[in-house]
Amino acid sequence: MAVLEEVRRTGTPVRVTRFGRPVADVLPASPKTPASWLGCAKDSIEMLGDITAPAGAFSRWTARK
Repeated sequence: MAVLEEVRRTGTPVRVTRFGRPVADVLPASPKTPASWLGCAKDSIEMLGDITAPAGAFSRWTARK
């Protein structure tokens, strides 16, 4: 636990080794950023075709009164 406190306090990463071989890196936590749903899907989907065009032919549409 002392190593974690040192990383938190100093912001300096620590490499953990076993028999001289690296097995893990302990990194300081990234700064907390405010969560926002705006833009959360940016670059995760691709729009194909005209997204403003009608979904089907007007001749098959019906209207209720």
